[in-house]
Amino acid sequence: MQIAFIGLGNMGAPMATNLIKAGYQLCVFDLVESAMQALEAEGASRAASAEQAVVGAEVVISMLPAGQHVKQLYLGDEDTVGLLDRLDGKPLIIDASTIAPDDARRVGEQARARGLTFVDAPVSGGVVGAKAGTLTFIVGGSSTGFAEAKPVLEGMGKNVFHAGDIGAGQVAKICNNMLLGILMSGTAEALALGVKNGLDPVVLSEIIKQSSGGNWALNVYNPWPGVMEKAPASNNYQGGFLTDLMIKDLGLAWELALKSKSTVPMGSQARNLFALHAAQGNGRLDFSSIQRLYRAGEEE
Repeated sequence: MQIAFIGLGNMGAPMATNLIKAGYQLCVFDLVESAMQALEAEGASRAASAEQAVVGAEVVISMLPAGQHVKQLYLGDEDTVGLLDRLDGKPLIIDASTIAPDDARRVGEQARARGLTFVDAPVSGGVVGAKAGTLTFIVGGSSTGFAEAKPVLEGMGKNVFHAGDIGAGQVAKICNNMLLGILMSGTAEALALGVKNGLDPVVLSEIIKQSSGGNWALNVYNPWPGVMEKAPASNNYQGGFLTDLMIKDLGLAWELALKSKSTVPMGSQARNLFALHAAQGNGRLDFSSIQRLYRAGEEE
């Protein structure tokens, strides 16, 4: 099966690599030349544009930073024609980006009007899961679309859920990431409190891990440097899921809450904390670097 993969960032690149390992033929495109070169070394072919990448594709997968990029890619604007009007044949379209549900629905409606099958399939599991092929995909779309997308998604992940119609995947992902932001901020706060009162962060982490405070942020993605060798915290918070992207996702949760008149006090607080952290020059670091906010004035 020929797949066009557009967007080779921290998540997209390892996802595309796993599809190659699963036996799919990939044509890739990204604005960063080195990203395409890396995938070419893995066996993909690269395109000079997104339009070129989708020629002859049976499946189109996009993994982009925000809704504006997804809408620009598929719908275009006053000056450009979107991919929906450039596709050769009727490939399945899978957008794995995390965007506003309304943006996913808008693209999905336009795809449906053209006789195309579109699903939104945001992911959970981070860069570690993307590299290991253990991501969770949360799919919004028709039952037919889900059935078509599932075998492809299983080439990149371990769990594939059908959340509902188009946009439902985004709603579920936004809820998940709001909770993740809350958990990471709370974990960093607890670790800082313990260390400032004489505890070893490794020992404290193991205690909490085996106690009622255990959670994914602590158990799998520990924010304290040196506790987990492969966590971004032990690599000067490089790579992983950027603080700026966490702020974007927490903003999506806030917008969703406003529209549905929901109360999200902890989500709002997490958004404020990550925004403060980014304002101090940490937006391009992994979101677990929120730990630094609680260590102001210390040397790591």
